[in-house]
Amino acid sequence: MSRRVRRAASVPGCRPLAAALAVAVVAAASVAGCGKAPGSGETAARGTLEEGFAVGLLLPESKTARYEAFDRPLIERHVKQACPRCSLLYLNAQQDAAKQQSQADSLLSQGVQALILGAVDARAAGAVVERAKEQGVPVVAYDRFASGPVSYFVTFDNEKVGEEQGKALLEALRAGGDPKRGPILMINGSATDPNAADFKRGAHSVLDGNVVVGFETDTPDWSPDKAQQAVEQALTKLGASSVVGVYAANDGLASGAIAALKGHGVSPMPPVTGQDAELAGIQRVLAGDQYMTIYKPYAREAETAARMALAAALGEPYDAASYGEELVEQTNASGHRVPSVLLPVVAVTRATVASTVVADGVYSAGQVCTPAFQAACEQAGLLP
Repeated sequence: MSRRVRRAASVPGCRPLAAALAVAVVAAASVAGCGKAPGSGETAARGTLEEGFAVGLLLPESKTARYEAFDRPLIERHVKQACPRCSLLYLNAQQDAAKQQSQADSLLSQGVQALILGAVDARAAGAVVERAKEQGVPVVAYDRFASGPVSYFVTFDNEKVGEEQGKALLEALRAGGDPKRGPILMINGSATDPNAADFKRGAHSVLDGNVVVGFETDTPDWSPDKAQQAVEQALTKLGASSVVGVYAANDGLASGAIAALKGHGVSPMPPVTGQDAELAGIQRVLAGDQYMTIYKPYAREAETAARMALAAALGEPYDAASYGEELVEQTNASGHRVPSVLLPVVAVTRATVASTVVADGVYSAGQVCTPAFQAACEQAGLLP
């Protein structure tokens, strides 16, 4: 996909969504067919913030803890803050692309005026986007890209995620000696998730030529159990004691990899990467089982998605610059050029847990520092 083709000027600071869309409310209330968001079809926007309308939210799965713990409640909160009379209709596909298409049909039949879509399968989601366009409903691709005439896309800089994971793993390997002294394992995400390809590409851009990749696989459905099985097979084939590190694309896969390493009696634990800053992942980082994770500020992603969806439903362009964001173009698998916001990410190690996810209020010290992790928390400065 292409990146950074068109840039909008970025200005510091941001303003509340209600203020940013005040003009849109007046225009939508007083002028029929006041304009259309990119890719929103031929039907003019029908809702106003004053009257309220329904916004649909489709998320891909719940095995990754972030979607239910963070994304859903955050998106709902931001929609309601900006539009108190709006409602959010939510469904989760549980990693089933066909189910997600059926869910989309259900939400469209209920009259949603914008759809926030976290696709199970990027290509299959194109059918959802096309059906929405036929009904004049704009689609905001959320976290994962989707095919078809998508109106907007918000995600994190996914190649940067892989780069940061690769850099952290390489740094840890070099701290222990020659990074090529033994093989590493690469446990990538689901092949149906376009983000996984970006993570992989970013990691390889750092690791290739600097390490020995002894085993690499994509993991169906981002399943921790399947990751554990793959790592067990790799350890049996390569010899458990020879493996010097594991690139795991997210915290769930890291948990499966770590379970396999422990099951094979590997000690000390080689560095294992992760992503999503799940609570269990943060606790593993503190305990030393997992070397790092990637913290993605979900609140900012959710707020941007809510703003995009409301603007698109009102037929107004998304004014990214007003929120200190940069609107760029990316080309999806169907060749559509989609205005997109790519948000920054933060690498988290044991030394930075306190200054990142705890300082930002993602978790309190009390949530992280359960009795099993008291000593690790004290060493990391989370407890007096």
